[in-house]
Amino acid sequence: MPLRTSLLDPFTFTGAQQDSAFQMTRAAGATYLRLVVPWSEVAPATRPSDFVPTDPASPYYSWAWLDNTVTEIEANGLTPILDVTSAPGWALAWRGSGQTAGAPKASELGAFATALARRYDGFHGEPPVRVYQVWNEPNLSLDLSPVNTATTYRGMVNAVATAVHGVNRSDLVVAGGLDPFENLAKTFISQAPLAFMRSFLCLSGGKHPHATCKTKIQLDAWSHHPYTFGGPFGKATRTDDISLGDLPKMRALLRTAVKLHRIASSHAVQFWVTEFGWDTNPPRRHAVPLSLEARWTSEALYQMWHSGVSLATWYLLQDQRSPSPYQSGLFFHSKSLKQARAKPMRTAFRFPFVAYLRKGTVRIWGRDATSAKALVTITRRHGTHGVWRSVARIRTNRWGIFVATLRLKATTTDWFRATAPGSGKSLAFSLAVPKNKRYGPWGN
Repeated sequence: MPLRTSLLDPFTFTGAQQDSAFQMTRAAGATYLRLVVPWSEVAPATRPSDFVPTDPASPYYSWAWLDNTVTEIEANGLTPILDVTSAPGWALAWRGSGQTAGAPKASELGAFATALARRYDGFHGEPPVRVYQVWNEPNLSLDLSPVNTATTYRGMVNAVATAVHGVNRSDLVVAGGLDPFENLAKTFISQAPLAFMRSFLCLSGGKHPHATCKTKIQLDAWSHHPYTFGGPFGKATRTDDISLGDLPKMRALLRTAVKLHRIASSHAVQFWVTEFGWDTNPPRRHAVPLSLEARWTSEALYQMWHSGVSLATWYLLQDQRSPSPYQSGLFFHSKSLKQARAKPMRTAFRFPFVAYLRKGTVRIWGRDATSAKALVTITRRHGTHGVWRSVARIRTNRWGIFVATLRLKATTTDWFRATAPGSGKSLAFSLAVPKNKRYGPWGN
């Protein structure tokens, strides 16, 4: 199974430095890029009487910024994931207030999705787009309300899928992108992701789920945002919350939905992560130290792949200026993005590699930076100042993934590293497991 990597950075991907951002994204080994597309910024603020929302050539649509952005993304060798969010006021079925976002009319969302897919079908002068995501964190009242039912979101996804597949059946529609934690605060609420997913898929709870409605869901990939406390193997404290260590539960539910024919897709249904990260220290106090974050980045990518995830999206390319809570970038903040200084985790994101001590063996996993077939050399160093010596050579699969069990004597004082043509060297990975500290995703 592949592990494609992607980045999401709404602050730099649509700003004046977006071309540099796309170049740096590709150089970091990513092949996908999640781009937030606010529907309200493309559609007219008020609906004209002669507006045809399914027609991308309508003069009332404002495509220029999106056309330019998609063109630049693809010129840099990246595949865009267009994530549709934020309905214009005239398209709302239910108006929110305060900390509730309201909900769009599924029919209007489907009409916009038709125009969007036609605009980027590859036959109307713009580059083709093949991946569309429906909303962001629909289990969170800040993004979609009412949040205590997934029926609204099910209608939205089916409307978009019908529209997109009506233009090109090979295009992918991504659903989910859920907030990982239940929250019942006064300011906003979020439904537990697994509970929301069951409701969305019309599946009962328990060990032997069964269908609870006849409506099938049209989707090609299910995604999640598994923010995690306590490292890459950390699990959520509540049963229906989903962090990194809980991803197998979500995958199992997805596979059950496929088995019970709850999902209609002409593709093998994929499991994706479309947002994830940890803030670092520096710059944010109480966040994950840089060296530990680098290790956790490789381990998080391994944990995702091991849990059946085939695409992993990191949130952000560069930190936002302090005191912003968004300090999870691969680069420190800089006024000039080209001058931004890379964190060690950037290497781990580009060329993830892990090594774990077992009885008489060392288990290794990695993905070379080219995501293609390569011959990887594994080297070992005794202690922090020893000499690196080759211990194995491993061929990757066609997606650049390599997995092996090395039969050799090793101790917790040993370090391992991978090297591959076109990828350079991975970060050194210690067999000594660091003490588990409960650092939160946002320095909490």
